[in-house]
Amino acid sequence: MTPSRVIVIGGGITGLSAAWRLQRHSEKSRTPMHVQLLEGSSHVGGSLKSVMREGFLLETGPDCFISQKPRGVELCKELGLEVDLIATRPDYRRSFILRQGKFYPVPEGFYLMGPSRPRPFLESSLLSWPGKFRAMIEPLIPSRPQTDESLASFVRRRFGQELLDWMAQPLVAGIYGADSEDLSLRATFPQFLEMERTYGSVVFGLKKQGVMAHTASGARYSLFVTLRGGIQQLSDALVKNLGSSVVHSGTRVKEIRRMDGLWQVIKASGEILTAEAVCVALPSYAASEILHTLDADLWSELSSIPYAPAATINFAFREMDVKRPLNGVGFVIPYKENRLVLGCTFAEHKFEGRAPKGFMLIRAFLGGVHGTTWMGEKDEPLTQRVYSELKELLGITGKPLFTQIERYDRSLPQYNVGHLEKILRIEERLLRYRGLSLAGNWSYGVGIPDCIASGERAADQLISHLAHPAPAVS
Repeated sequence: MTPSRVIVIGGGITGLSAAWRLQRHSEKSRTPMHVQLLEGSSHVGGSLKSVMREGFLLETGPDCFISQKPRGVELCKELGLEVDLIATRPDYRRSFILRQGKFYPVPEGFYLMGPSRPRPFLESSLLSWPGKFRAMIEPLIPSRPQTDESLASFVRRRFGQELLDWMAQPLVAGIYGADSEDLSLRATFPQFLEMERTYGSVVFGLKKQGVMAHTASGARYSLFVTLRGGIQQLSDALVKNLGSSVVHSGTRVKEIRRMDGLWQVIKASGEILTAEAVCVALPSYAASEILHTLDADLWSELSSIPYAPAATINFAFREMDVKRPLNGVGFVIPYKENRLVLGCTFAEHKFEGRAPKGFMLIRAFLGGVHGTTWMGEKDEPLTQRVYSELKELLGITGKPLFTQIERYDRSLPQYNVGHLEKILRIEERLLRYRGLSLAGNWSYGVGIPDCIASGERAADQLISHLAHPAPAVS
C-alpha cells in the first residue's frame, strides 16, 4: 500500500500530540502513513520550556497540568513518563490574595468563585462583613435562564461585587489573563452554570458534588501534577518517540491550498509539499494567515479571536533574604491593586526539586488584557520593576542570584462571550474541506490536557477521512 501523506503544521504540545496520535494509529492498525511535523522556530514544544540553571529548575511557560482532565496523565503513561509524575507538595497547598498591600489566605473550601464551607469563608478577613453576607445569601438568589453570560455578570449577581473584585477576578485571571466582564462562563467554567441549573445555587452545587477537599485553598492543588525533570520532559519525549524523520524544526509554512484533490503546503523557502491530509496546530491568528487564500470566512473567524500577552520572570534568592515568605504555593493580585505583577509562584513550595536547599525560586507572572504597559520595555528595566514590587511585598533584602525572563506577546487566547458559537462556525466552515483539521488552545481549553485532546481530535478527523474519503460538503 502507498503510505498516506499527512502534514502537521505547528510543533507545540498540540501539534506534537496530533503527530503522535497519527503515528500510533499507523503502527497499531498497520496502515502505512508518512507523517511530517513542521515547526517554524528552532524550539519544538511551544511554551513548554524547562531550564536547569545553577541547580535550579526553571519553568518559563506552564509548570504543571491538572490530572482531572485525563489526557495529560494518559499521554505521560503512553510515553513511559508515569514514574516521573509528581504532585504538589502536601504541606503547602494554599494560596494567597493581596488586598491593600496585605496578603490573605484563600479560605479553605473556596473554589474560584464560591465557598463550599461557610465557616472558613466567614472567618476570613479578606472580604468585609457586608461582602461576606452578600456572598452567603447566594442560595436565595433565583436562577436565570441558561445563556452565555460573562463571568463577572454571573459572580456579581450570585455573590456580589466585592467577592468578584477581590476573589473571583484574580483567581480566574491567573488562568486566562482575561477581563472577567468579557470572559464567557459557558466556554470556561460551564460547571458553575450547571450547578445553578441543577441545584439553584453554586454553594449547594459545590457541597453536593464534593468538589473541594476540606484542606484545599483557592485551587484543587492535589490534582496538579508535573514531571520530575520539568514540564518540557513531555514535549521532549514526544519529539524523541516521533523521531527526526517526522519532526522538522526551523520550517516555516507560508500558505496551504487545495490542488487536484491534494493539499499543497507552501514553505517560506518556496518549496511545495503535497499531502492527502493536513492538520494546522497553530494559534488562531497564525492559522488564519496560512489559510487566507483558501477561505476568507475561515480567515475572518480565526483572526477575530483576541489574544493577550504574558511574561514570566524567574528570580533565584537565598532563603534568608526573603524576610516575609508565604507558607503556600503562591499568590495572585487583583486588578484593583494596580500592580505590575499578576501573581507569583514559589516553585520549591509547589513541587520538589525546583531549588537547592536554603534557596528560593520565585516565578512572577505579568500580562493579561489589563497588563500590557510593559510590552515595550527592555528586559533589564522590566525585571528591576518587578523585583521592586516583590521586594516590597515579601520583604526581600538581598539581590537575586540571577533572573530569567520569557516573553509571550500573543499567548493567551480570550474566550469572550460568544466564543463557543464562533468555534461552531469555524467547525461548520471546515466541513467544506475534507482532509483539513484545526487544533489549538484557542478552541476548547487552554491547559496542557486540553491542547493534547485538541490535537488528538484533529488527528482522529484526518484518520477518519483517510479511511473513508468522501466528497466535501458543498
